[in-house]
Amino acid sequence: MSILPQRLPQGVSDRLGRGLARLGFTPNVLSVMGLVGNGAAATLAGLGELVAAGAVFLLFSAFDMLDGAVARATGKSTPYGAVLDAVLDRVSEALVLTGCAWHLAAHGAEWEVWSAFGALSGSIMVSYIRARAELAGRSLREGLLRRQERVVLLGLGLLTGYLGPVLLAMAVLAHLTALQRFVMLARALREAG
Repeated sequence: MSILPQRLPQGVSDRLGRGLARLGFTPNVLSVMGLVGNGAAATLAGLGELVAAGAVFLLFSAFDMLDGAVARATGKSTPYGAVLDAVLDRVSEALVLTGCAWHLAAHGAEWEVWSAFGALSGSIMVSYIRARAELAGRSLREGLLRRQERVVLLGLGLLTGYLGPVLLAMAVLAHLTALQRFVMLARALREAG
């Protein structure tokens, strides 16, 4: 069960991928752009410029989420690119959540700071369990709060000023998603013997 679709409809993502490829973007360039843009979003969040941080975060996260479409459009899908993208996604998310925590700590918002770190640890666990599933030869992309949902929620929290409640929801839902994925993986591995 997932809140948002796994990806854009194939026709839409293919057109976007081809368009970005024609402009000279490669999948790895988009991944690095996502990191740089999210580093800027983290800085803006840390400085308390939450609306600007939200806009930058959503923009560069969207670019980063199109790297796969560009890889398909150009035939440049590689194991290295997949690993680079996964690592930079984790770093980007950690930077932005740390920027949020920095801002909240400066305003004495203690439970919100803990929520930011809870969202970060939950996010890492969701991705870690997926990686372990892949090592075990299983595909595990399902889940209540995948990266797409985390990006949308955090972006909305930054844009609307409801950062604390959004971070708390992310922390709870990310850990529930990690548990959900763990149970799904454990069941599949037990059934396989």
